[in-house]
Amino acid sequence: MMRIIVVGAEGDIGQAACSELGTRHDLIKVGRTSGDLQVDMSDPASIGDMYAKVGRVDAVVSTAGDVHFETLEEHTDETFMLGLRQKVMGQINLVLAGLACVTDGGSFTLTSGVLDRDPIRMGSAGATANGALAGFVVGAAIEMPRGLRLNVVSPGLLEVSVPRYGAWFPGHEPVSSQRVGLAYAKAVEGAISGRVVVVE
Repeated sequence: MMRIIVVGAEGDIGQAACSELGTRHDLIKVGRTSGDLQVDMSDPASIGDMYAKVGRVDAVVSTAGDVHFETLEEHTDETFMLGLRQKVMGQINLVLAGLACVTDGGSFTLTSGVLDRDPIRMGSAGATANGALAGFVVGAAIEMPRGLRLNVVSPGLLEVSVPRYGAWFPGHEPVSSQRVGLAYAKAVEGAISGRVVVVE
C-alpha cells in the first residue's frame, strides 16, 4: 500500500483518480478549500508547507490547476498568465518542491487535458498550458533522481462534467470516470515515465 497525496481531490478528475487509487492505497486529499489539507498551488511557500505537514509519501498526483477561457481577441497577458501560474507552474512546483519528499522509486502524476490536441473556441490558454505540461514531463523525466517517475494524464471531457462544460465541447465524445481513474493507476502503479497518458 502506498501513501499518496492527491491535489485537487474533490474535482471531477480528482474524484476519478481517488475512486481508483483509494481502493488500494492511503490517500491524503488536498484542495484549495477542502480535503485533509489545503494548498494554494500558485504559491510555492504554500506547497512547501503542505509537504512539511505531510512528510514522506510514495506518490504525488495533481489534478488541479485553473485556466481562463476567453476569445483570443479578448485575452491579455494577465488572463494567459493565470493558467501558466496555476495549471503549469503550480504543478511544476509540486514536483520541484516534492523531489526530496517522495520515496525512492516513487512518482509524480500531473494533469493536462485535451485542448492542445483537439481545440475548442476560447480554449487557447488551456491548450497552451497543456502543451507546456507535456513538454515539462518529457524534458524533466530523464533527470528525475532516485528512480522517481514523472507522467501527465491528458483526459478528454469527462462524462460527469458534461452538464457544466459540454456546450463548450461540440462533437467531443466524453470519457468515463472509470477510464480516467485507470490512467492514474497506470501512471502511479506502473513503470512508465516521461509519458503523456491520453484518455479519449
